[in-house]
Amino acid sequence: MSDFFTLALLSATLRMATPLIFAAMGGLISERSGVVNIALEGMMLTGAFFAVAGTHWTGNPWLGLLLGVFAAGVAGAIHAFWCITLRANQIVAGTAVNLIAAGLTAFLIQLIWGKAGGTDSVERLPDLGFLGGLNVLIPVALLLVPLVYVGLFRTRQGLHVLAAGEHPQAAESVGIDVARNRYVAVILSGVLAGLGGAFLSIGDLSYFTLDMTAGRGFIALAAVIFGGWTPFGALGATLLFGAAAAVQIQAQATSNFPVSSDLLVALPYLLTLIAITGLVRGSPAPEGLGKHATAQ
Repeated sequence: MSDFFTLALLSATLRMATPLIFAAMGGLISERSGVVNIALEGMMLTGAFFAVAGTHWTGNPWLGLLLGVFAAGVAGAIHAFWCITLRANQIVAGTAVNLIAAGLTAFLIQLIWGKAGGTDSVERLPDLGFLGGLNVLIPVALLLVPLVYVGLFRTRQGLHVLAAGEHPQAAESVGIDVARNRYVAVILSGVLAGLGGAFLSIGDLSYFTLDMTAGRGFIALAAVIFGGWTPFGALGATLLFGAAAAVQIQAQATSNFPVSSDLLVALPYLLTLIAITGLVRGSPAPEGLGKHATAQ
């Protein structure tokens, strides 16, 4: 066991946590504005696919990244329109986004590459050699956390978003445009989730496969709940989930590991269930979560 906890395990933890960090920060912003966002899974899947498609069409992974982020932002705008303008049930709207993303990506793989299941390989985003070969998006994800903290809790716009999520009717009464703030927050959540998806497809790998997010959007949302709807709390939760996944990978490469591999595979999802049931929670949810600013 002395050779189990190595630099490779730390590197794997950061790789596993990075897409979760991006999606969790997006989910945090959306939920702090008062919009439940279980559509993170579909937004990540959209970003992952269009990042590969954009790289395939242009030959440039940076342009692919931009297309993936833009497409995920569009998915966020659709979710915002359904939830804010049409006042749809936010759980149902999020589920619809997830289902559309899964079906659309499967259809487009067949249409563009003429085969089912996955795309051809494309060029990846570069690694940073001086950080042990970590992908360029990993430090970006870590720097994003304090930026989200400052943006939400130390700026006028951020405080408006928090007000929209805590007391939407009171915020409206003092002139805060709750709908506009929620639109911005949900679209931004799509952009950040798209970054997480793009990391999976052209950062960590170099291709897209069906349902490659594998529930990471839901795990990211669980991290937001686990972390008490705070940026650094969510970061800690994503690192915990990332470490659980990394341990599972490392254990498969370690002979005679004392814990069942089946249990290790299930560990991130067990932690997700614990978070969602609220057994471990740092603070209550925003009071206005899921509520409209004005009654119909």
